[in-house]
Amino acid sequence: MMSICVPFDSVPTYGVYAQCMYTIGKIAKLANVGVETIRFYERQGLIKQPRKRIGGGFRKYSEDDAQAVRFIKRTQELGFKLREVKELLELNLNPRTTCEIVGERAERKLAEVEAKLQDLLRMKKALQLLKLACDQNPQSPACRQMTDCFEGDC
Repeated sequence: MMSICVPFDSVPTYGVYAQCMYTIGKIAKLANVGVETIRFYERQGLIKQPRKRIGGGFRKYSEDDAQAVRFIKRTQELGFKLREVKELLELNLNPRTTCEIVGERAERKLAEVEAKLQDLLRMKKALQLLKLACDQNPQSPACRQMTDCFEGDC
């Protein structure tokens, strides 16, 4: 896997700052995803497809790209839809984004999270009732009990 460090700023005479550039395979490894995931995120407009090429025609990615991919993956794991992730990334890049705007989005997502938590608590109770019913009568057909428990009649 190939990485190349190139000057970060437009005045290379400083020689202090450098940014490493990576191939798609290396950035996928840094972000702990597959190469196809990177390409999918590019097609979805979540990350930009690099135009510059490393010798041999390879696209080059920065550590910022790896950070963005890790952010996308983590927010997905937390239950954000790709559309929401894209909005978050756009808000982050937009210098006109205000705390009011971010607060409104956060409030909407909090309402969704609260609703999901309530659903999960109902699911937990149904599973506890199912287990209790099975423990009390192990020979009973579980399918009927299972549907009863999720209807609240366990």
